[in-house]
Amino acid sequence: MLLPLLRLTRPANLITSIADVMAGMAIAGYYLIPDADPAPVGWLCLSTVGLYGGGVVFNDVFDAELDAVERPERPIPSGQVSLATATLLASFLLLIGMAAAWMVNPTAGWLAVAISVASLVYDKFGKHNAIIGPLNMGLCRGLNLILGISVLPDQVPLWASLGVIPIVYIAAITMISRGEVHGGKPMVLRVAGLLYGLVIGCIGAIAQQQHQLGTAIPFLLLFGFFIFPPLWQAIREPTGRNIGMAVKSGVLSLIVMNAAWVAAFASFPLAMLVVCLLPLSRLLAKVFAVT
Repeated sequence: MLLPLLRLTRPANLITSIADVMAGMAIAGYYLIPDADPAPVGWLCLSTVGLYGGGVVFNDVFDAELDAVERPERPIPSGQVSLATATLLASFLLLIGMAAAWMVNPTAGWLAVAISVASLVYDKFGKHNAIIGPLNMGLCRGLNLILGISVLPDQVPLWASLGVIPIVYIAAITMISRGEVHGGKPMVLRVAGLLYGLVIGCIGAIAQQQHQLGTAIPFLLLFGFFIFPPLWQAIREPTGRNIGMAVKSGVLSLIVMNAAWVAAFASFPLAMLVVCLLPLSRLLAKVFAVT
């Protein structure tokens, strides 16, 4: 019973959400505070795991009928997990996510509420719209980055605008993912590639403003190395399998993108610590579905 429940939460993706929060804390400057209290780091990592996990489980709950046709191997349509059990698990995870955030401060708590609402809106309504869906999904990730920044509430107004960058990136991945089952359109994939380039350029520009471009460049290059080759393969042959590989690579590479944020606002060693999450995420992705 435990394995199907874990499959619902997409464990490999949970690791990427932790990287989001770690990047946000770097942007806030929390790692540069001498003798900073480690407790908020732990609470926010628990919070993002709960919020992301709850969101993806509710996604399967709302998609149960569609998955019965397109993905009958998923835990709910295959009968491994009942709809009631999945709903209970999703609700529990979201509550854990919100409670953990409130343990840090009210700003983090309200952001966790906002993430929960945004994820539920996407799961039930947003994903069915070709324009609103990608932006809605991106909003969840953007707010997740800001959740990390909220470790120091006074830094949120200064840096909240950076949440637009993961919104653009995740919107691009979500656009691509619409072709996972039946194949996609090369034009959509090319637009996604342009958005990928825009994201890399923006992070590089911000790193330059922080006088840390040299530190961030290795991670930005690694980021590009992971996301562009599978996307190019999907453009050449826009089959469901190739698009699925491009989506998987794009999601897991969020860890490297977040490492670039840490390099831009903190230090190279801390950025390498974030990159170390990538092998774990990729290992989990071999066992559990990413999408």
